[in-house]
Amino acid sequence: MQEALLVQLNREFHSAYLYLAMSAHCSHHEFNGAAQWMMLQYEEEQQHAIRIYNYLIDQGVEVRLDEIERPSKDFGTPLEVFKASLVHEQEMTARLNDVSDLALKEKDHASYNLLQWFVNEQVEEEATVSGIIAKLKMVGGDGYGLLMIDNELGGRTSTGAP
Repeated sequence: MQEALLVQLNREFHSAYLYLAMSAHCSHHEFNGAAQWMMLQYEEEQQHAIRIYNYLIDQGVEVRLDEIERPSKDFGTPLEVFKASLVHEQEMTARLNDVSDLALKEKDHASYNLLQWFVNEQVEEEATVSGIIAKLKMVGGDGYGLLMIDNELGGRTSTGAP
């Protein structure tokens, strides 16, 4: 269980790094609302990593931080950026489900409880990104529609706590 949580900790840091790269991509292409949205996603993923980190520390685990793979720097159109985000979130959901299954198998109720927070969070993550993708598909390449969606994305505020 300890090893699985250490791997998940590093996955969460990779998620943060990925969203920071997506934010940079959006900024570079003047999709500044999406850049702000991705920056808040970056911060949220960091908070997720720290949640696991603190749990491991509280459990007396010697935390190991692994290398973080460099993400792409080119994600394409705004629609492609959010599609990549959705694919990533679906992969994270699958990994979190695997770790949660392991906690059940090992009868590690404390870890299972921690992981349920993440499992529930993933439902929200996927739904939110799917909604953004639907709007981007709706407007297609219409500049005014993209501007409206970008402005809406820029209105996202931080939730503060993980």
